[in-house]
Amino acid sequence: MNFIIRVFIIWLASVNLGFTGEVRVFSFSKTELSSLEVRKVRGADNKTIYSHGSNENGNFFKAVADNSASGLGKEIKINLNKTPFINITWKIEKDLLGIKENTKKGHDFAARVFVIKKTGATPLSNRAINYVFSSNNKIGFNSPSPYTKKSIDYVLASTKTDLNKWVTVKANVKEDFKRFHNLDVDTLDGLAIMSDTDNSKKEAIAYYQNVYFSSE
Repeated sequence: MNFIIRVFIIWLASVNLGFTGEVRVFSFSKTELSSLEVRKVRGADNKTIYSHGSNENGNFFKAVADNSASGLGKEIKINLNKTPFINITWKIEKDLLGIKENTKKGHDFAARVFVIKKTGATPLSNRAINYVFSSNNKIGFNSPSPYTKKSIDYVLASTKTDLNKWVTVKANVKEDFKRFHNLDVDTLDGLAIMSDTDNSKKEAIAYYQNVYFSSE
């Protein structure tokens, strides 16, 4: 997955989402999904299939990853001094039990949300935090990506306790960049959601319903 940061930071039109108390990244509408390119990670055999749905709590995107790796990304500007907290509502219907997620062969997640900060002239110099819904590790586990130390995998939810359940999680992105990368970050530059199984060759099914930033 060494191309993930590069793929998403240079991808899609730039969107300034503002600097108010709550900043929503996706509307999760059918119209939005049709306007977003599903970008396959280089080296993957197939694209993850994304579709639209809704329930009593609103819209969501469903992801079916079958030996595939692709996601939906936006280049964004988020003021982390005003809205440092990322909030994610997601669900894993089918997980990836039995893989070692901190190895190259097992570096797959049924659901993940990348946040990216530009720190150099090229995409590969950027830093990322990969908030994941793990199939094998406990909440709080973190590890550098086996492909690049510039991306940190951080478990916010786990199917060990919450398989096939809607889960809402929160993390302080500003504090996490300081903790994991020793960077004082004021502005976030990119975000992507992705379900991938190209390393393990397995199948996963996930749902994303909310991704937004808040002041608390």
